[in-house]
Amino acid sequence: MTNITRRRVSAALVMGGLLPAVSEAATPSSGSQPVEPETYHFQPNGWIPNNQHLPVLLYRSAIKPVGDDPASLFEQAFDRNGWPPQWRNGIYDFHHFHPSTHEVLGFAGGSARLILGGPGSIGREVQINAGDVAVLPAGTGHCRIEATADFLVVGAYPPDEDIGISRVGLSSEGLHAMNLVRFPNTDPVSGPNGPLPRLWHAVQS
Repeated sequence: MTNITRRRVSAALVMGGLLPAVSEAATPSSGSQPVEPETYHFQPNGWIPNNQHLPVLLYRSAIKPVGDDPASLFEQAFDRNGWPPQWRNGIYDFHHFHPSTHEVLGFAGGSARLILGGPGSIGREVQINAGDVAVLPAGTGHCRIEATADFLVVGAYPPDEDIGISRVGLSSEGLHAMNLVRFPNTDPVSGPNGPLPRLWHAVQS
């Protein structure tokens, strides 16, 4: 398998003790009620396995991107809820997936059009705006079509997982390993009472 590993941002740079104190803006924008995500299911798509068991979760206007450093609000929320942030950047303009980890993407600035699920008729184009959050199960294909100049993404993952990406298909052993990838029992936006544990555990039960 050919993997491309994203550059990790060191914890000292991401957190560094320089982030602002947790504020109301770092909580779900709907207040005390967790943001209910849109859900998408994708079947295997050529060399992209997708994940037939766990749905993609897309939270609209989940975190208010306010202040001088809105990305830090996403980082605080993800870290607090068991999904340590690893990088700030964009999204690759080629189809790829993560075979060994689930991924949460916090959209801290700008807007973009993405394709989820891989190329062709199986994939789905989605419009992303600042404040949205997407959770991609391991194996989910994703790709950027276009983005504004100020498009900024925060990437986070369950602790101690291999965040390498792949652009080739998986063997049967690789597919089995992908389906066993663990995930935190917390929603990256809303915590243990958020939608992710309910939606994902319901599928696996």
